[in-house]
Amino acid sequence: MTEVGSARVSRLGISARDMAQIAVFAALIAALGLPGAITVGFSGVPITLQTLGVILAGAVLGARKGTAAVAVFIALTLIGLPLLSGGRTGLTALAGPSAGYLIGWIPATLIIGLLTARILPKYPVVLGLLINALGGIVVIYIFGTVGLLLRTDLGVGAAITTNFAFIPGDLLKVVVATVVAKSVHRAYPGLIRT
Repeated sequence: MTEVGSARVSRLGISARDMAQIAVFAALIAALGLPGAITVGFSGVPITLQTLGVILAGAVLGARKGTAAVAVFIALTLIGLPLLSGGRTGLTALAGPSAGYLIGWIPATLIIGLLTARILPKYPVVLGLLINALGGIVVIYIFGTVGLLLRTDLGVGAAITTNFAFIPGDLLKVVVATVVAKSVHRAYPGLIRT
């Protein structure tokens, strides 16, 4: 460890504050799974609040810390902790139709974080909405659709239309995440290093 200013920074450039933020957001994603899941349609993919945590991780922490928080969360589920909604583990999710959606969380957070850094320090709400929708809906749906094609007998059209049931809830998550991110960046400028 080296001393930089008053913060201790590891060789990877991660301070104790960064690690705490990563841990808090991994815990937030886990907590958002507590209300459970609602499975709609015939795909077997549940509607959960956890994607709200994924969007928030990218929009609030940025690409590096946000992606790390999601990766930590997924790693915990892969070692067997039942942190996914409905008490599922990562291995259970990867073996089922929701595999692509879970995998899509990492690139979604990365894209949201990278693009959010470009609109700071002002964080215009319209651009925030577009960025969060791109990562939190488009990217996750692309990965989810591919996962459905690989894990189910659905055709391309059916796999794509399966996503339609998620759109209203995901749009609401995008709006909530944008409002929260705007407030956080106004109160704590410099949270994402640009």
